[in-house]
Amino acid sequence: MDGSGGEPRAPYDPMPHGRPEVGVGPWEGPRPADPHLDPELLEHGDRRNVVDRYRYWRLEAIVADLDTRRHGFHVAIENWQHDFNIGTIVRTANAFLAAEVHIVGNRRWNRRGAMVTDRYQHVRHHPDVETLSAHLASGVERVPLLGIDNLPGARPLETLALPRAVCLLFGQEGPGLSEAARAACDGTFSIAQFGSTRSINASAAAAIAMHTWVRQHADLDGAGPGGEQVWRG
Repeated sequence: MDGSGGEPRAPYDPMPHGRPEVGVGPWEGPRPADPHLDPELLEHGDRRNVVDRYRYWRLEAIVADLDTRRHGFHVAIENWQHDFNIGTIVRTANAFLAAEVHIVGNRRWNRRGAMVTDRYQHVRHHPDVETLSAHLASGVERVPLLGIDNLPGARPLETLALPRAVCLLFGQEGPGLSEAARAACDGTFSIAQFGSTRSINASAAAAIAMHTWVRQHADLDGAGPGGEQVWRG
């Protein structure tokens, strides 16, 4: 039961203190002819974890719309121990509209924390960091690879002017970046810490690094096709 009215919460509800259930019910009235819309969702309702502007939209239509305005940063995470943080990093990358998320190492990863956002986010697998590096160099311009880890000699992220096109690489929770990853990076950067803990959670570090890019490069005044803001506060 939730704390706002006694109604049971939907198991997929990411807003535990909001309305008892996210989304909207079946469409009322004449069916719109908009090709973005999914007949099944119009018939049965849309309870997905998507922002309101995408209610009733087909999955493919949402991805296509996101692709028109994806940001220039990529996120990569090493996956050698089936790290539970990977799903949360994918969800955050979706929220900040990353170009791609790269899983380096094991192909299988724990999707629980992604909250189904991996359906809307381009996720690419690489068996090792060398393959990731080759992919980042395969475009018109090479995308620099920056490691984020609290390593000796790492420069502070807080003073870095991030490139618009960049890939932010994170290691496993605990061991951090592997030796191969450190060697492949164009530079390593740390997040300032002031307490007693040795390190912060990998997904929290990824969120901080992505938001650093957003603060430096994202268009906060951008508008969608209907004039609405394309970001949510």
